[in-house]
Amino acid sequence: MPIDETATAPFAHGPWLLSHNGVVDRSVLPMTLAAESMCDAAILAAYIFEHGPEELAKTITEVAERDPAARLNVLLTDGNTVLATTWGDTLSVLREPDGVVVASEPYDDDPRWIDVPDRHLVEVTANEVLLTALEDRA
Repeated sequence: MPIDETATAPFAHGPWLLSHNGVVDRSVLPMTLAAESMCDAAILAAYIFEHGPEELAKTITEVAERDPAARLNVLLTDGNTVLATTWGDTLSVLREPDGVVVASEPYDDDPRWIDVPDRHLVEVTANEVLLTALEDRA
């Protein structure tokens, strides 16, 4: 598939931006005209946006059931809230005095980095950082 901006994160829907770090078999996702591209990340983004960010845990769990080999690290933000999932790949969180960093892996040796367990949802708001097992939220 040729590289072009429609196949490159972030994918947008209303106030939400989404990026996908992983891989999913496109055949387990419904085809939709809402996808910006035919790449797996764009189709997954359209599918997540269709169900809404509030259903992220359920949507990721359902996709993973259809594709057990999928790696589904997803990051969404609307500028106020950050939602992230870890499914089959690493994810880390760093609380700073002026905010929170959510990253695929730590970018330095700061001992405050927290490794997010696999198959978890991270919810970051102005007041808190919550980590919840995806199966508990699905």
